[in-house]
Amino acid sequence: MKNVTACYPNAFIPYGTWGGSWFPAWHTSALAEVDIARFAAEAMSFVLGKRNVSTDQLDYLVSGSTIPWLFKFWNSPYLSHSFGHRLPGFHLEQACATGLQVIAKASAQVQSGSHNTVGVLTFDKTSNSPAGVFPNQGTYRRTEVISDIWDNFGYDPSTGQSGFNQATGETSMIACAGRAARKYKLDYNEVAELSFYRYQQYFEAKDSGVLDKILFPMKILDVRGQEIGVVDGDYGVRRYTSVDQFKAERQLDTCVAAGGQTHASDGMFTMLVTTKAKARELSPEPGISIQLIAANEYRTQAGFMPEATGLTVQQLLKQTGLTMKDMVTVYDHNPFAVNDAVFSKVMDYDWHNMNNTGCPMIYGHPQGPTLVRVTVEALERAVSLGGGYVLIFGCAAGDVGIAAIFKVTDSKGGK
Repeated sequence: MKNVTACYPNAFIPYGTWGGSWFPAWHTSALAEVDIARFAAEAMSFVLGKRNVSTDQLDYLVSGSTIPWLFKFWNSPYLSHSFGHRLPGFHLEQACATGLQVIAKASAQVQSGSHNTVGVLTFDKTSNSPAGVFPNQGTYRRTEVISDIWDNFGYDPSTGQSGFNQATGETSMIACAGRAARKYKLDYNEVAELSFYRYQQYFEAKDSGVLDKILFPMKILDVRGQEIGVVDGDYGVRRYTSVDQFKAERQLDTCVAAGGQTHASDGMFTMLVTTKAKARELSPEPGISIQLIAANEYRTQAGFMPEATGLTVQQLLKQTGLTMKDMVTVYDHNPFAVNDAVFSKVMDYDWHNMNNTGCPMIYGHPQGPTLVRVTVEALERAVSLGGGYVLIFGCAAGDVGIAAIFKVTDSKGGK
């Protein structure tokens, strides 16, 4: 394995001190009815308890979400209060790139020496998302009311394009995928085959129990502490039995059909970033070392979101001197099958070699925690292979890409 210095050499992710909820599709579980922030905070304590880590070990909290929630003004300090250990901290968001941004910023806190053990908490609830009212009295504009999910998915302010004004009824996100598919001359038969393959990967991992290592069944409680449901699966995932089912679906835009796109969902995910010594103390496998090597972002032409990821990865590989052949595993946040097909063309990389245990296109897209789950699945996969470099990437908000490389080493041997 090539030796590349980590961008934050003093920051380490303790293996096995991570986990989260399953991602039920919106309005399919009791999560739709509760305060997602309070749930996520209490779930973080629950997950860490399963890992034999007390929240008392933390001295800082970096949180990430994208959809407004009750008392969001108070962000991380309120969240830590909710799990019973009052910490300083901050909250950030960058659409679907939020998860990787939170991991990077938590690593920076450790590297700076400001804090030693930083909790990462990401979550979102697309179900019953709030609406915001923006008066704008002094600008000669009408009062605007924005439904956080519907209107942001349906309108891209960078292009001025509203999906609800198009004759075909496409949203701006779907239009992004269609435009990219036309630019790269994708063949729908290949996109359908890719989609079916992604479903096979997910169900093979789920049926084998691999995902049970990181995803926990969770009881959902109301304000009285009464159980109103249990989340123990990625509810809403369809199970296709043949590629012909994909080929028979109506295309909503070029190479975009129902089976080849993600769905909105709810959920949370957590992990830790700390010093080398503390990582060895907290991890159930202290011989495994995990570090963030580098991260990068790229913004492409407005409205061509699926191509942004490949261009970001090109920059990142140039930055580090690594190649795709150096990667032991590759995972991405892919709201559309088009994303992976375009990435394959941009990078001349076989899409069969990605997302071995699943991807957000299949299990859902709660935004804030999505890339943290992607990262954890990829790191677990790398550990099972003996270590190596791990590439994570995803798109965000119409035209942005984000990517990161992690390094997994195992003192017992391996790559």
